[in-house]
Amino acid sequence: MDFTKILTYWYSVNKRDLPWRQTKNPYNIWLSEIIMQQTQIRQGLPYYESFVSNYPLVSNLANADEQDVLKLWQGLGYYSRARNLHASAKYISNELKGEFPSTFSEIIKLKGVGDYTASAISSICFDEPHAVVDGNVYRVLSRYFGIATPINSTAGIKEFKALATTLLDTKDPGDYNQAIMEFGATQCKPKNPGCIICSLKDSCVALQKGIVSELPVKLKKTKVTKKNFNFLVFVTEDKKTIFEQRTKKGIWQNLYQFPLIESDTEITLETFKSNASISDYLKMIDYSFSIFNHDPIVHKLSHQHLYTTFWIIEVKTLKKDGIPISEVKKYPTPILISNFIDAFGF
Repeated sequence: MDFTKILTYWYSVNKRDLPWRQTKNPYNIWLSEIIMQQTQIRQGLPYYESFVSNYPLVSNLANADEQDVLKLWQGLGYYSRARNLHASAKYISNELKGEFPSTFSEIIKLKGVGDYTASAISSICFDEPHAVVDGNVYRVLSRYFGIATPINSTAGIKEFKALATTLLDTKDPGDYNQAIMEFGATQCKPKNPGCIICSLKDSCVALQKGIVSELPVKLKKTKVTKKNFNFLVFVTEDKKTIFEQRTKKGIWQNLYQFPLIESDTEITLETFKSNASISDYLKMIDYSFSIFNHDPIVHKLSHQHLYTTFWIIEVKTLKKDGIPISEVKKYPTPILISNFIDAFGF
């Protein structure tokens, strides 16, 4: 059985009609690949369409204000992708005179681009024979060939990349790469894969051995940490509040939020005033306070869970400059803050 030919034929019949498959423009392919990282198609598609509509050319994206780019990205998470996208657009526009790099070795130099993304762009747009290996590809290969090497180990990364390379259709690498990714996304799915109607079922090792659900193998992730976040939502008599930009490096860098107090334990109504960080922050201010959510909102990130409480602080005036409450929606914010703003009715 010819694994490569079967996959390519399957793709020609079953591929989804997606806008970035109607072009070989590297800018569009690059946008789609960055947006779809860690993101399902149904969630990422509207973002892709918005970016293409707002920034049809790489020069448009390069000339955009970072705050506008982050606002358009809001809700997708992993905001470093947006910052890297913007930085790379500036690099292409300014250093490369608007010409998108056309080789794997040049594409991988773009900020935020790794082996997978460079392989995808160079093969789809420029027919370079570089095999992609993403989560979908790991799953298809590990099941079909019965490979139990952990996909997130150094040995696994090398093994699967080498195997993917040997299977690559060098005459049409772009279509083959898209075929195996699409097969993993819609046929050989993580849960409830369509094994009964699978084109590769007769020679799939995992199916024959009854171990489909056991593959691929992943090493256990780093322990998830718990943090207590307390946002102080100031509301003045003239309808102003404090909105701060996060400047330190991190997943929310350059996004906006209400003043944040982190605590080792949960702060309650009874312990609010006695908390040292909060009392110091509110020193010499006449205020009244209330709790917006009595049960912490749990915001789950890949490496940490944020147990979040929003405190409403009513004051006459602010110690520092504030902004009109009516303007908070103009700023790029983490989805956690955006959801609160909608729920509170700003």
